[in-house]
Amino acid sequence: MKKPIPEGTRTVFLLATLAAGGIVAAGIAGAAPQQAAEQGFRWKDGAEVYSKVCAFCHETKIGPVIRGRGLDPLYISYTVRNGNRAMPAFRQSEIDDQSLQQVAEYVSTQASEK
Repeated sequence: MKKPIPEGTRTVFLLATLAAGGIVAAGIAGAAPQQAAEQGFRWKDGAEVYSKVCAFCHETKIGPVIRGRGLDPLYISYTVRNGNRAMPAFRQSEIDDQSLQQVAEYVSTQASEK
């Protein structure tokens, strides 16, 4: 046979649990080192992005040659973000805006290696 739980006991237990959890969380947060978040991975320059990502298709005749054509960097950036035919779209999480700008400038100013 179950014993009846006195009225208000559940509320007191809940408040005690929340208070204990808050103390533990505050202790953990206080123990965390106070330092700025790191920026994460960054590409060295546009040439590195091109050689590690773009060249896989654009230097092996899977995709069209894009270096040496004088393509506008804005066109390149738009195509990378939105895709075009067989060219997949690359999300912000796959290539950040700064790296995209660097590779677009690199591609637009480089000569083709024929």
